[in-house]
Amino acid sequence: MSAGSSRGIPFHCPYCGDQDLRPSEEGPSDGRGAWECRSCLRLFSLKMLGMVTRPTITAPPTPGTEVSS
Repeated sequence: MSAGSSRGIPFHCPYCGDQDLRPSEEGPSDGRGAWECRSCLRLFSLKMLGMVTRPTITAPPTPGTEVSS
């Protein structure tokens, strides 16, 4: 997505994998984010649900050193 854009652009259909996609006016009530696949004739939309936090990775203790408790 580009800066300021609220619409995700799919590169392929999530159902059949084809790339013949077109924006559609059908779908969500706001008329945005709906895509139609001309190959399998499915209508779908993209929606960002949120951000995922990455787990913190800690380095293992160096061999020969004691771990204090």
